[in-house]
Amino acid sequence: MKALLARRHAPVDSTLSLVLTTALALVAAFVLAGLLFIPFGASPLTAFGSLFAEAFGSLRGFSQTLVQATPLILIAQATIVIWRGGLGYIGFEGCFLVGAAAASYVALGGTPQGLSFMLPAWAFWPVVIVAAFAAGAIWAGIVGIMRVRFGGNDVLISLMANYVAAFLIQYLVSGPMRAPGDLPQTPRLPVESWLPMILPGVRAHMGLLIALVCSVLVWVLIRATPVGYEMIVSGLNPKAARYGGINVVRRQMLAVFLGGGMAALAGLCAVLGVQHRLMDGLAGGVGFVGVVVALLARLNPLVVIPTAILYGGLEVGGSAMQRQSGLPTSVIFILESLVVLLILAGDILRYYRINWPGRAEASLAAAAENKS
Repeated sequence: MKALLARRHAPVDSTLSLVLTTALALVAAFVLAGLLFIPFGASPLTAFGSLFAEAFGSLRGFSQTLVQATPLILIAQATIVIWRGGLGYIGFEGCFLVGAAAASYVALGGTPQGLSFMLPAWAFWPVVIVAAFAAGAIWAGIVGIMRVRFGGNDVLISLMANYVAAFLIQYLVSGPMRAPGDLPQTPRLPVESWLPMILPGVRAHMGLLIALVCSVLVWVLIRATPVGYEMIVSGLNPKAARYGGINVVRRQMLAVFLGGGMAALAGLCAVLGVQHRLMDGLAGGVGFVGVVVALLARLNPLVVIPTAILYGGLEVGGSAMQRQSGLPTSVIFILESLVVLLILAGDILRYYRINWPGRAEASLAAAAENKS
């Protein structure tokens, strides 16, 4: 009996095959999720229609999708840079939080909760971006040093660092940066410190431009610079990189600093573009979702952009689908999980082909005919 799957001689890496497997995985995810609607008497077509109409069917909805996608793009790019450098860092949520705290501290300049002086308008944006980027780079750099210098477990250390950052934010919003009142949060940030909107009347802000610029820079770094090449080689085979004269420690630390800084810029976008204040529970798991987006994009900096927009659309449209169809929240989470699992499982088809019934016999018959 022939095996259902036969290993290919070489992995299929063409753009068309990747697009087809991703599209089939999405269709399969929605079909399976639609089966869960049956016990609730909801129409899958109506539910999915409301999902896409809310997320992509209007300028207001699409702008909200872009707001959700912005931090995911930045964290996914951070994941690509650090993982290409050979580290298994997953502490992006901590970088997100310290970046948000640094941006809030600068934005509250001249108040008891922030800097002792207010920055002039021309200096504010360069200073706040550098401050947030530096905070995230230093936070990730601590883990990087423990990994590349002392051989520590970067996965475990970075995971624990997320909790340290969360407790640090709790301390700041309950103590030194707390606004008068009972809620653990900072005062509302000055309007002058808010990220400008892309268009009047929509919620999409200039943080999206920051995310797109970072995406292009990451693509150029990885694809077109000697530094990016050395970074990737250091991640793939550190021993061979050292033999070739590459300073592996320096390249891996550079990857950590860049990745931590970009994840911190996601925190800046959250406080200056959406919440307009630092508060407890700001991250909400965005650091881990950004890692998922990077994996779905197969660590491709440009593919991250549509992937993050799709995932942001699921977040925005899922709420509308739940309201209109009366479905429980768990169905939305199941749909998102199915999308992730089936797209990742689609990689199997890159390395194996399916032996359809009758295909093997037809191949044997054709071979025998050619011999005769």
